[in-house]
Amino acid sequence: MESEPTVGVSASAPPPPPAATDDLQSSNASSPADAAARLIHAVEQRQQHLLDKTVPHVLYRWIACLVVVLIYFVRVYLVEGFYIITYAIGIYLLNLIIAFLSPREDPEASLTGGTLPTRRSDEYRPFVRRLPEFKFCLSIIRAFVIGFMMTFFEVFDVPVFWPILLFYWVLLFILTMRKQIQHMIKYRYVPFSFGKQKYGKKPAPAESSE
Repeated sequence: MESEPTVGVSASAPPPPPAATDDLQSSNASSPADAAARLIHAVEQRQQHLLDKTVPHVLYRWIACLVVVLIYFVRVYLVEGFYIITYAIGIYLLNLIIAFLSPREDPEASLTGGTLPTRRSDEYRPFVRRLPEFKFCLSIIRAFVIGFMMTFFEVFDVPVFWPILLFYWVLLFILTMRKQIQHMIKYRYVPFSFGKQKYGKKPAPAESSE
């Protein structure tokens, strides 16, 4: 009687595929970078959420801005230096003011005069700034915060005669604002909300008593 042939079975288990091992190593290598990216994204989201909550509080936002400006000037007064940083912030603020007072669409770049009404009979269109009020206030706060941090490094304390810088900044301010006012007069617009037409319910006429 013949015996049936038996199939041999390997005692050792097959090794894991190399692709799975490579994926595991790559995931371990990229995990610190992914964690840092997620942390930065979470911080940015939290910061944007806090900034969005300050949008309706215009008065408190500008009070905070004035407090930051005051702290910076007290710091500069106490250390008696870093005037070149103050001058740089002043030039930056001058650019912000011009952008805040300018329309988003420059009428000089359009043959039709842009979107600003030039006659009383024209349809009322609200003034749209090139730099919105919220970004204007936020940019001022950031500029003075960065300047305040720079006052702790002696490398930025360049010796200068500050009255000359002050005179030069005042001269630039006068010339720039003069040009801006001429632009406003030429195209007949006012970058503020007071005195503009407002739509609302008309008051009911008083009934005449007989």
